[in-house]
Amino acid sequence: MVQSVELVLGADLEEQVRAQWRALVEADLPSLGRHTGASNRPHVTLGVAQGVGPRDEERLVAAAAAVPLPLPVRLGGLVLLGGHKHVLARLVVPSAALLDLHAAVQRAWQGTLDTPDHMAPGVWTPHVTLALHLNDTQVGQALTALRRMPSAGRDVDGEATGLRRWDSEARQVWPVGDPPPG
Repeated sequence: MVQSVELVLGADLEEQVRAQWRALVEADLPSLGRHTGASNRPHVTLGVAQGVGPRDEERLVAAAAAVPLPLPVRLGGLVLLGGHKHVLARLVVPSAALLDLHAAVQRAWQGTLDTPDHMAPGVWTPHVTLALHLNDTQVGQALTALRRMPSAGRDVDGEATGLRRWDSEARQVWPVGDPPPG
């Protein structure tokens, strides 16, 4: 089962991202706004692994406690990730505090199974996903739809307000430090 650690955005930044999700939906394009599950929320993924054990979790809680929240966050420009099918995202401008938190999460989960190489410090690209599985034509359409928005083309400052865990198999989220739900 894949598990992740996610940095969740404060209300203002979350609404900025949700507005972009809605603009993509209104343009009849792929968008995370189409995912209506209760766990769907704009976030920055800090770590992904399988085989997360109790000791890994203890180290994660200690790492999270060392970086005070809220954490200033700046959403930067748009970026395309992936290969044949594109991921459209907003870059997150990497502050020293964000990089420190990311490195602490990576150290906490060092030794877990199947930690992707692209999540390693020095390689990781912090971002907030807007849409998955875009084809080449849809990329252009998405850029056009987002360019029409008042916030298009400018950085947006806000904060991240919490850390949560995600279990992909159980489809559950919970705050870091709390026990997993039921």
